[in-house]
Amino acid sequence: MASYLLIESRDPYDSNDVRFCCDLARQLAEQGDEVTVFLVQNGVLPARTGARADGLSGLSKAGIEVLADEFSLRERGIPSDRLMAGVKPAPLDVVIDRLASGCKAIWH
Repeated sequence: MASYLLIESRDPYDSNDVRFCCDLARQLAEQGDEVTVFLVQNGVLPARTGARADGLSGLSKAGIEVLADEFSLRERGIPSDRLMAGVKPAPLDVVIDRLASGCKAIWH
């Protein structure tokens, strides 16, 4: 079983190919791989409660860890208690720790 870290930095309201990250995460998880989606920069925008989050909602139910960069959330005025269910705030250190442990990363 491989470990993957998918880093999504794009705003789904501005870029049509953001769904790629969620679809890939699901496919990898279905194969039995360990998958984390890390939202950073404008990628945190769909993590808000009530936001249109095509593809993002339901990832945690599929066994995929979904994290949102704390700094990116603060910069966009999104408090942690306004994140949709299944999305947890996390420091950017998570990315460094996962890479150091041999996790395969894809930045989108």
